Amino acid sequence: MTEGKKKIALVTGANSGIGLELTKKLIAGEWEVVALIRSGFPVEERELQQKIQQRVIRIYRTDLSDFTKLKFALEKIKEQEPKLDALFNNAGGSFPELLFSPQGRELHYEVQTVVPYIITMEMLGLLKKGSLGMVIQTSSDAFKFRKTFVPEELAKPKKFQKLTGPYTSTKLAITLWTHALAPKLKKEGITIVSVDPGNNNTMRKGKNGGLPLLIQPFIRFFGPHPRVGAGRLFAGLEKSPEEAGLYFSKGKPTEYKFKQHASQVLFQVRTVYKKEFISL
Repeated sequence: MTEGKKKIALVTGANSGIGLELTKKLIAGEWEVVALIRSGFPVEERELQQKIQQRVIRIYRTDLSDFTKLKFALEKIKEQEPKLDALFNNAGGSFPELLFSPQGRELHYEVQTVVPYIITMEMLGLLKKGSLGMVIQTSSDAFKFRKTFVPEELAKPKKFQKLTGPYTSTKLAITLWTHALAPKLKKEGITIVSVDPGNNNTMRKGKNGGLPLLIQPFIRFFGPHPRVGAGRLFAGLEKSPEEAGLYFSKGKPTEYKFKQHASQVLFQVRTVYKKEFISL
C-alpha cells in the first residue's frame, strides 16, 4: 500500500476502552487513525506510541462537550487531513451524577447524541473524498429496558438514574437520529449505521463511572474484553448502503421501540447544530 492509498478513520474516544482496542484493530488492518480525544494514549502502549511518532495515528485534542474547543479541533482536521474513509462516533460513557455541558445541556445528551451529529455534518466533505463513506455510531442495547422516552426531556432530565437514566435515553436518541438521517446521507454516498458493542468491561482502576453498584461486579467478572466491542464496531465497516440506518446488536439488524420519535430527535440535534455550532 502506498501512503496515499491507506484508508483513514476518525475515532472519537480512541485512547481508552473500546476506542483504544478499535484503534489497534484499525492499525493492524493497515488503516491510519485520526484520534479525536481529550487525554493522551497510554504510555505503556508502545506500538501505538510508535505509530504516533510515525504519524500513522494523528492526535487532535479537544473536550467534546465544549463547542468552542470542538469547533477548533474539527477545523484543524478539515485543514490537515486529505480525506476520511470512515468515522466512528464512539466517545461517551456513563456519568455518576447529573452533569451539564458548557452549553447547558445534560452531559450524556451533549456528548452521546448532539456532538456525534455535529461531527458527522462537519466531516461530510472529507468522507465524500474517501472511498468507503462509512459512519458508525456506538449505541447500546441497554436502552431496550426503557419504558418511556420523551425527546423534549433529553437536554434537561427531570430525574437522574445511573446507567438506566440519561445514558440509555441518549444512546437510544443517537440510534433514532441515525435511522432518520440515513436516507438523506445515502443519497450523498454515505452509509450510516448504529452498533451495540455489548457490555464490555471498560472499568478502569479507581473509576466506576456511572455504573450502579449492583452491576459493577457482574461487568468486572463477566464483561468481555473491550476488544470484543471493538470487533463489532470494526465489522460495521462491511455494512452495505442497503443496511443504512439500521441498528446492529450482536452483529444482526435488530428492531427497537420508540422509532416514532426519530424525526423529532433529528430535528432537535439539527437545530442545535444550526443555531449554536455553525454560528460560533
